[in-house]
Amino acid sequence: MAIPLIYNVRSVKARWTSAIVAVLGIAGTVGVFVAMLSLARGFKATLVSSGSADNAMVMRAGATSELTGGVDLNSVKTFQDRSEIARGAEGPLIAPEIVIVAPIPLISTGTDANVQIRGVSNNVLQIRRSVKIVEGRMLTPGLAEVVVGKNATKSYSGLTLGNTISLGTVRWSIVGIFDAGGTSFDSEVWADGKLLGPAYGRGENFFQSVTMRLVNPGALQSLRDALTTDPKLNVDVTREVDYYTKQSGRLTTLITVLGGLVAAIMAIGAVFGALNTMYSAVAERGREIGTMRAIGFGGPSVVISFMIEALLIAFIGGLIGCVAVMPVNGLTTGAMNFQTFSHVAFAFKITPELLIKGVLFALVMGIVGGLLPAIRAAAQPVASALRSL
Repeated sequence: MAIPLIYNVRSVKARWTSAIVAVLGIAGTVGVFVAMLSLARGFKATLVSSGSADNAMVMRAGATSELTGGVDLNSVKTFQDRSEIARGAEGPLIAPEIVIVAPIPLISTGTDANVQIRGVSNNVLQIRRSVKIVEGRMLTPGLAEVVVGKNATKSYSGLTLGNTISLGTVRWSIVGIFDAGGTSFDSEVWADGKLLGPAYGRGENFFQSVTMRLVNPGALQSLRDALTTDPKLNVDVTREVDYYTKQSGRLTTLITVLGGLVAAIMAIGAVFGALNTMYSAVAERGREIGTMRAIGFGGPSVVISFMIEALLIAFIGGLIGCVAVMPVNGLTTGAMNFQTFSHVAFAFKITPELLIKGVLFALVMGIVGGLLPAIRAAAQPVASALRSL
């Protein structure tokens, strides 16, 4: 015979002062847990969305990022003849790019952060079609002009429309702000690749990477087979989205692990809070438990009843934690991408999946915190409990 559910609800209401301690402990733990997961989810989403399945990236064989890549002009000319590359009005949609990291002060702290400066080709907007100029205009090839990502202009000092900045030996005019749809490009500064290399003492015929638009996503394997087996070349060919997925791996793992450790430590405290609440309930309700056992409720019914109370407290705590953390959704922050050693701005990304995980995490704490007190309640001898009446 099961104890009515309404009994558990009334019991929690009657002991709300002790229950609220457990609720708040669980809520705080769930809030931190969801926030850290949303931080990792936001960073990964920012980088992964930077890539397109329609684009291929070519870098030096063995290079782990664009900064360590290297492709010369002769190799680029070889790529241009491949039938797997889409054509535009002005020829093959292929963009050799220079990538440099430059220190620029953060608006928030005034300290320098590594900003990724990308030397682009004239056809970059045809290849990266999600990028749109939202203020000003696109840079003019051959002139010392740059365009800045929307997050970069909000994050770094001096990157405002109409201003000028020093990069290498050249003073550049900021002529436009672009929106890359929340991708990592929004944290970059783009300049003419033919001018950016010489500004840093590099030749204009050497690049870090080459991005090309494929005629269709299925053409990647044919292109990879052709380029990686060519003895004159020493390159790796990767789908652009796969490259950025890999780039997100290290920091995403670090945030998840650190967040998990913090949440685990807080969870221990929350479980002890639940244990204290439930043990207090057992101590206060000895006569109630004895009476229920005397009128026919068995030990398993008592265990289930106490577990329902613990889960109810945990569920309320989990919901409060999820609601409390919702305001950070979409909030922009930034971190160093250890793969590229550059600062990337990204937003917290709270999804329904993360909220469900938060509530489930709360229920697990409720089970751990309620099981031992429930067993203790069921194990109380009926006779000794009734003597206290």
